[in-house]
Amino acid sequence: MLINKIKLNNFEIGSDKLTILAGPCAIESKDILFKTAEYLKNLTAQSDINFVFKSSYDKANRSSLNSYRGLGIEKGIELLKEVKKEFNVPIVTDIHNPNEADMAAEVADIIQIPAFLCRQTDLLVAAAKTNKIINIKKGQFLAPAQMKSIANKVKESGNDKITITDRGVTFGYNNLVSDMRAIPIIQEMGYPVIFDATHSVQLPGGCGESSGGERKFVSILAKAAAAAGADGLFFEVHPNPDTALCDGANMINFEQAKEIFSVCNKIFHLVKEC
Repeated sequence: MLINKIKLNNFEIGSDKLTILAGPCAIESKDILFKTAEYLKNLTAQSDINFVFKSSYDKANRSSLNSYRGLGIEKGIELLKEVKKEFNVPIVTDIHNPNEADMAAEVADIIQIPAFLCRQTDLLVAAAKTNKIINIKKGQFLAPAQMKSIANKVKESGNDKITITDRGVTFGYNNLVSDMRAIPIIQEMGYPVIFDATHSVQLPGGCGESSGGERKFVSILAKAAAAAGADGLFFEVHPNPDTALCDGANMINFEQAKEIFSVCNKIFHLVKEC
């Protein structure tokens, strides 16, 4: 299976080292961003893991008008620039409208397409034209094979720096199910595959006006994805998830991140050796 290795700074996504995209769901404050970026940078460096810092300036897909969305694009981009400068880490953040692409590209090394928006042609084309790496999240409503035509929209727009993230499929009744077959199916298309271990335990709309989550399953799914050959893993990490303003129920804390990253890295290398 030939997977296109994506160059990012001094490492490659899809190489013989695990890549982890991680950080708080939505930007809440500079303090939380800096604490999380510093901890995760040190943690991944100690384990020789490729690291990309993730946080969103806006979470447009919310269960309620009252749900926390973030600080907005202007303030959010400013803070992400500060994180990048202070900790010298690559950045991934998501966009929701084509007109956000160029502004996000001022700081983002990877532009992420949210799962619910992955079929939006104008969004994909605008992202592609930034010439950044494009991480497309597979829609919860799609089979893995359907990602080929979606990735082609980016590729045919002149950008072949594509990664695809799986985050489970909608099973109905506020639940998601992860099928690890999706990882090799998408890899057969030639793209590095990242598995989103925290959004995959989300219970969309499970709390009525907000989503719930089953944090206890993050470790299990992350280890399963590493065993299935995922090129990277995605985690939303927060100093105190229970007080987080967005997606707290499925985020993990620093100690959980330390344990999960270590085990997954061992599994990743074991699979590479087989």
